[in-house]
Amino acid sequence: MKHSRQRAGTLVEALPYLQRFADQTIVIKYGGNAMVEEDLKASFASDITLLKQVGINPVVVHGGGPQIGKHLAKIGKEAKFINGMRVTDSETMDVVEMVLAGLVNKEIVANINKAGGKAVGLSGKDGGLICARKMHIKRDAPELNVPEIIDLGHVGHVHAINTDILKLLESDRFVPVIAPVGYHKSEGLSFNINADLVAGAIAEALGACKLILLTDVAGVLDDEKNLCSQLTTDATKAMIKNGTIGGGMIPKVQCCLDAVDAGVGQAHIIDGRVPHALLLEILTDEGIGTVFSPN
Repeated sequence: MKHSRQRAGTLVEALPYLQRFADQTIVIKYGGNAMVEEDLKASFASDITLLKQVGINPVVVHGGGPQIGKHLAKIGKEAKFINGMRVTDSETMDVVEMVLAGLVNKEIVANINKAGGKAVGLSGKDGGLICARKMHIKRDAPELNVPEIIDLGHVGHVHAINTDILKLLESDRFVPVIAPVGYHKSEGLSFNINADLVAGAIAEALGACKLILLTDVAGVLDDEKNLCSQLTTDATKAMIKNGTIGGGMIPKVQCCLDAVDAGVGQAHIIDGRVPHALLLEILTDEGIGTVFSPN
């Protein structure tokens, strides 16, 4: 009886969130261990299916770096990174597109469909979804007296998002699952784009109520290593400035700040290693990660 009361309490706790987010769009960047471990794959698929079933509109954008590295190794091609970004020549881009838009994307679609959902896999080429432009990075080069411009090959950034196909799928009760491969129509080139940035751009274009980044960390930690459950934009910028937030967390946090600044209701960084992390973050009072809100 006690267990039954606890389960009923959990359902009652979720009710106001179900009401608040009904017919709202939530964009989820899916990555890390949640894409690798079988039980976490199943947990994620069931979470997405449940969210859609109760009237919330999830949009999934996924990564796939480890899978790309594995297939490049099979053909004897060494991975090279500059400032954390994969140098992507034409041969590497072929592998990236095959792995992301093919193998990884279709596995996620199959998992959601197996859980009872209706998922459709897309890349940025489908319906002109992700219009991309080539990315260049600058690196200080004192010997040249000017910054060195580094060409990363087929690495791009989001220029524009065409939401037509996403809205069409939403109206037919499908869950879009998006591989972060962009396309430059006039040049006929494909581009590998960071999945966090794609998720943020799509959240902005759709006017999403939430952007959620699944990671392999609990969220943002303060200087005493305690989880910060809520952060404003100003507080977050202060933590970056004083070094509390550093390293690989900075681009993820900046992605969240940019989304909130562009009108997305809230942005979250949560631990995808926790089973049913999405439901715990969206439908419970405490949540499990860090939520970023405007000041």
